[in-house]
Amino acid sequence: MGKLVLPNLQGKQMGQVIVTLTVTNRIDQVLAQRGFISPEEVRFYTLDNVLVDTGGTLLCLPASIISQLGLVQGGEAQVETAAGVQQGRIFRDVELSIAERQGTFDCLELTEVPYALLGVTPMEVLGLEPDFKNRKLRIDS
Repeated sequence: MGKLVLPNLQGKQMGQVIVTLTVTNRIDQVLAQRGFISPEEVRFYTLDNVLVDTGGTLLCLPASIISQLGLVQGGEAQVETAAGVQQGRIFRDVELSIAERQGTFDCLELTEVPYALLGVTPMEVLGLEPDFKNRKLRIDS
């Protein structure tokens, strides 16, 4: 896995696309489908102000959300930030729901910032494309 680049967000208010998405613990979903836990026990979180990051690859979530979801760590990656290269932890099995599209992805833990970022890979897989002029996501038909 190559380096993941986190954007330097200061002064980049122009043409940003901000989205609402829901992240769910996929393992909880499977356990609920199989009857091991109740549907009410499935951990999920809706995030309102998620920045679309065309310079980034993965879905990036703050450590607090990862902890609330109870996600399983699946490895580490080199992460390039404005402060230089750091080790970042990768977490597995996040069910991402956005604009009525769903998919399961890995996510990168963000320890420095309290917000989430939506990178290019989940958008491509889900057939979503940022429309910077109208500041929203377009759905490929």
